[in-house]
Amino acid sequence: MTQTDTPMNEEGVPEDFSPATWRGGFGNQVGPIYQRFSDDGTWARGFLVGERHTNGFQNCHGGMLMAFADMAFGSVVTYEKHRFWVTVRLVTDFVSSAALGEFVQGNASVTGEDGDFITVRGHIWTGGNDPAGPDGRTLMTGTGLFKMLGERPGESPLLAARG
Repeated sequence: MTQTDTPMNEEGVPEDFSPATWRGGFGNQVGPIYQRFSDDGTWARGFLVGERHTNGFQNCHGGMLMAFADMAFGSVVTYEKHRFWVTVRLVTDFVSSAALGEFVQGNASVTGEDGDFITVRGHIWTGGNDPAGPDGRTLMTGTGLFKMLGERPGESPLLAARG
């Protein structure tokens, strides 16, 4: 489904996204941040590029994309391992830009694990839920190294969805 075909709410957020549970501190400053869990076990974080996120060209500022990449790439530790985490290293490549009003999505997959350290490969895009779809446009790719901390309370929404 393309971004144009994806049902959106009145704010321009795809209807299959809901507000993320992280609403305090830094997440509150750069958000709102949204999340989606699909029946096939996939997930994504997202945000709508607002005026406060833009640079002088009315595109999403690179610093906002970096902050979002940190949140989206690290979320794989939250969702797959159900642990708190801190970022050790984040390496990204900017590929394209997102304009004011576009909905940006990101996710990551685990590529390695050594004790409490997790390496991930991540992807940031716009243009619908399928980054490889006809309207999908890659904004950023990257890798990260995250240190897992303690267990998160409650149940992981992704692990619960997978049964």
